[in-house]
Amino acid sequence: MTQPVRISPSILSADFARLGEEVRAIDAAGADWIHIDVMDGHFVPNITIGPAVVKAIRPLTDKPFDVHLMIAPADRYLDAFAQAGADTILVHVEAGPHIHRSVQHIKALGKRAGVVLNPATPAKVLDYLLDEVDEVLVMSVNPGFGGQHFIAGQLKKIAAIRRMIDATGRAIDLEVDGGVDPDTARLCIEAGADALVAGTAIFRDGPAGYPANIAALRGG
Repeated sequence: MTQPVRISPSILSADFARLGEEVRAIDAAGADWIHIDVMDGHFVPNITIGPAVVKAIRPLTDKPFDVHLMIAPADRYLDAFAQAGADTILVHVEAGPHIHRSVQHIKALGKRAGVVLNPATPAKVLDYLLDEVDEVLVMSVNPGFGGQHFIAGQLKKIAAIRRMIDATGRAIDLEVDGGVDPDTARLCIEAGADALVAGTAIFRDGPAGYPANIAALRGG
């Protein structure tokens, strides 16, 4: 049973010269969560932000911070992002040898724990993880850069994970990130996703367009 669709704008596509204003604008426009992409130039070929920026924007909104760590190793930074104000911390199953330990660490910090699957990573990797996590994020592009095209083959994976989640009876969020626009959003929702990350599709029109862009992703 899917939950209501949540929209999580990725600030990777925001105007970084006006980041505080952008966070306030997407909050007012109807964002459910704020998605924060953390990249290290090692696990992915890009470098973005660290805990200091998360801490700086935390007072600007009450919306949950969905912090996506595209870094390796991730464990040594979990405490810092928790202290900076993350509500959910997402780690890649591909980023280290002990993903279960990372999930336990996040939970011990009192945060929601999420795991992320790259496009080539099969749903089966969740077999012994799903009972421990609060969120699963399916990457529908290769991580590292915004503005990429949606990989349609991920829809089968989303549907497979939806069946796995339903079998647990738990309200685990199933989120999709990458190339999400009104057309691909509909396909993701039909496949079973109940949370969507979008950057370009939300931020492309400036603050005046954010409410309509967020509504379009919900199918409204």
